[in-house]
Amino acid sequence: MPSQNPSPFLNPYNRRPWLLQSGVAAAPAGGGNKGVKGIIAGGITGGIEICITFPTEYVKTQLQLDEKGAAKKYNGIADCVKKTIKSHGFFGLYRGLSVLLYGSIPKSAVRFGAFETFKGLVVQPDGSLSPGNRLLCGLGAGVSEAILAVTPMETIKVKFINDQRSAQPRFKGFFHGVGIIIRENGIGGVYKGLTATILKQGSNQAIRFFVMESLKDLYKGDDKSKPVPKWLVGIFGATAGAASVFGNTPLDVVKTRMQGLEASKYKNTLDCAIQIWKNEGAFAFYKGTVPRLGRVCLDVAITFMIYDSFMDLFNKIWP
Repeated sequence: MPSQNPSPFLNPYNRRPWLLQSGVAAAPAGGGNKGVKGIIAGGITGGIEICITFPTEYVKTQLQLDEKGAAKKYNGIADCVKKTIKSHGFFGLYRGLSVLLYGSIPKSAVRFGAFETFKGLVVQPDGSLSPGNRLLCGLGAGVSEAILAVTPMETIKVKFINDQRSAQPRFKGFFHGVGIIIRENGIGGVYKGLTATILKQGSNQAIRFFVMESLKDLYKGDDKSKPVPKWLVGIFGATAGAASVFGNTPLDVVKTRMQGLEASKYKNTLDCAIQIWKNEGAFAFYKGTVPRLGRVCLDVAITFMIYDSFMDLFNKIWP
């Protein structure tokens, strides 16, 4: 008489128990939407985050554009804030916000969408990433956002802030300013510093995602499904942001100079770095570190907290 027990061959997961343990076998069909969810959650996150942190970005950029000698305008963070408010009012600290607002939404969308997509290709059966893959996924996210969103956005932002340093600013608004830039420099005018930006964003996200994923992995231990409290995500994000600041501020300084209104005096990214080294010394590569550290730590902490919250929400209402 044939056995009444179902054949084990009818259940392929009996031979692949890790699928049951990791939840992959029971995952809903919509699980493949994670890249799309990442794009939407990332876009919303980017818009909220930049409205909160923009004044620190403004001050950082002004200090990085400041050169030694007679052309020097500011004696530090407080002096920059004071002079800006005196000349342009409090909202002078938000000059160029529209540029970053228009750009931060697609930038963050590309960043997180790309990371989730790359992560989906190399994630381990238990949901973890190897250290090498953490770096590669972060690097891929950074390069993607540099090419598709960050370079044109950053170039326009720097030119807007740089324009405000002039005795008679020319840009009357976002579209007016962009029109002048493209008319005078062509479409390539908004892709200045592409190489430096790819290096900066690639290293930025490689460091940030590596640190973030490593800290989350350390907290979860053997239980990869263990949720990480949002306040702890914020602390992890601030730590990841600080690591990226100390790791690539020199690239950020070179990128800013290459995207300024006086970028024509540099032959290329390497020539810019050499001239800064010769004329201003090694410490010039760390100009704006303090305001950047404050902005980036706050930025990354807020970004990951908001992003994780939206992803949790999407996973509940969008299987």
